[in-house]
Amino acid sequence: MAIGIKTPKEIESMRAANKIVAATLDHLHTIIKPGISLLEIDKICEDMIVSAGAKPAFKGLYGFPNTACISVNEVVIHGIPNGYILQDGDIVSVDIGSNLNGFFGDSARTYPVGNISKSDEDLIACSKDALYYAIDEIRVGMHFKELCYKLEQFILSRGYVPLKGFCGHGIGRKPHEEPEIPNYLEGTTPKAGPKIRNGMVFCIEPMICQKDGTPKIAADKWTVTSVDGMRTSHYEHCVAVINGKAEILSSVS
Repeated sequence: MAIGIKTPKEIESMRAANKIVAATLDHLHTIIKPGISLLEIDKICEDMIVSAGAKPAFKGLYGFPNTACISVNEVVIHGIPNGYILQDGDIVSVDIGSNLNGFFGDSARTYPVGNISKSDEDLIACSKDALYYAIDEIRVGMHFKELCYKLEQFILSRGYVPLKGFCGHGIGRKPHEEPEIPNYLEGTTPKAGPKIRNGMVFCIEPMICQKDGTPKIAADKWTVTSVDGMRTSHYEHCVAVINGKAEILSSVS
């Protein structure tokens, strides 16, 4: 496994790409409400990324047709935007990427639509809290598998389960690089495999299911739900390891 080490200059280039993503996701908090369609959200994302001088990273990637992956309610990830109009009580995750001068940014959030249930608030909180917990835990010298194990234990402690078969990932001059970072431990021991080093840049993205993390992929070959058919949530940040700890790149500040 060849995990790239970025120079400080490359990390700053990636920070710029990620700030565009973060600004777009920040703006969505003001416009995601009952009555807006998924295609309208997708168009807003594309317009903001392009107006900032970047390219939508996902549009055409592996054949994906749109700028944003927009996943409503039971859809965990990779939802294709369509004419569905958001309803009060929905929850919706938006995952977007940017390509700025050959460097990639990537982040995702799950948003409430209008008034949502307490159970959905808790579900969204699990993915967000797991993400920030993991970022706080990252240290140089830690095995990636230790990070995966910590994510899994946090999710289970909240009464949920991680989606299986999908993962966080390295990022840089490609939208997906080594390593793969699942939200659960693969194998039997956390203290195995490659270690986290200064200069590594990667995305952590907890994908939360309620009862069964077994994925079900729709006929469109993209849309992923859990076999339990229940609502899900997803959060993601791009981080760089600087001076021994993780720093969030996908933030406007």
